[in-house]
Amino acid sequence: MIEVRGLTKRYGAVTAVDDLTFDVAPGKVTGFLGPNGAGKSTTMRMILGLDRPTSGSALVGGRPFPRLAEPLRAAGALLDAGAVHPGRSGRDHLRVAARTHGIPLRRVDEVIDQVGLGPAARRRVKGYSLGMRQRLGIATALIGDPAVLLFDEPMNGLDLDGVRWIRRLVRGLADEGRTVLLSSHLMSEMEQTADHLVIIGRGRLIADASFQEVMRGQGSGRKVRVRTPSTDQLAGALLRRGAVVHPSGDGELLVEGVTAEVVGDVALEEAVAVHRLAEEHSSLEQIYLDLTGDSVQYRVAGAPELVAQR
Repeated sequence: MIEVRGLTKRYGAVTAVDDLTFDVAPGKVTGFLGPNGAGKSTTMRMILGLDRPTSGSALVGGRPFPRLAEPLRAAGALLDAGAVHPGRSGRDHLRVAARTHGIPLRRVDEVIDQVGLGPAARRRVKGYSLGMRQRLGIATALIGDPAVLLFDEPMNGLDLDGVRWIRRLVRGLADEGRTVLLSSHLMSEMEQTADHLVIIGRGRLIADASFQEVMRGQGSGRKVRVRTPSTDQLAGALLRRGAVVHPSGDGELLVEGVTAEVVGDVALEEAVAVHRLAEEHSSLEQIYLDLTGDSVQYRVAGAPELVAQR
């Protein structure tokens, strides 16, 4: 269990994290989302005791992480895949982590197999690709067999097979009853992996709810796409039913406020041919963009300039 209460971090005049409160429960994958500069990495660093909060607290298993007697057995983390001595082999890096934390050396071979490093574990880290470094970082997080795991953008640099492997890994860890906090910008992966979502922007909490609640709460405006050769006639009939109708070209209408069944019934009453009828649901990507639109720190040329947070 991770408990964050009133967590705040200021760097001079910049507030990177602003009074965050949320829990990360065991047995679930909690997706941690937010635009670049939202404060996700800073929050994770404070949870792990790497940055000192200006105010507030973060507990791992009921205690501040720095006070844990065996930290790697309590929580494992991948925050920066590049934070590895380049002159060591992957195996030696893991052996050092095991020895310094009283972890049996047999775990080194176990996690090497678990993350798929294989023979590459004997090579020096300076020759690793980003994807290989990510696998090594995940192996380091797993070496203590911890109950709590934090992964910050673990899919960066991974190919499709690697992304699918990460998905299965984090899902399996949660199914074993572990606490998993996963930060990623890949909304398609979050849709397939996360049970719960914590969304922040400009360091502040925007949403803290189950995946289903976020999708229902923000995507409740049902839309129906219908294609007909009689767009004007069908649009007029739907408008009289209180629907909102948007012509979208190619003989299609995008209809809001009624179900697909109602659109079909109206078309039948009007003796209008229908060539396509389908409900459309908002994706997590669109919902995320809607929720965080006012919190984006970096915009393309021509957009208002905003102060970047750390």
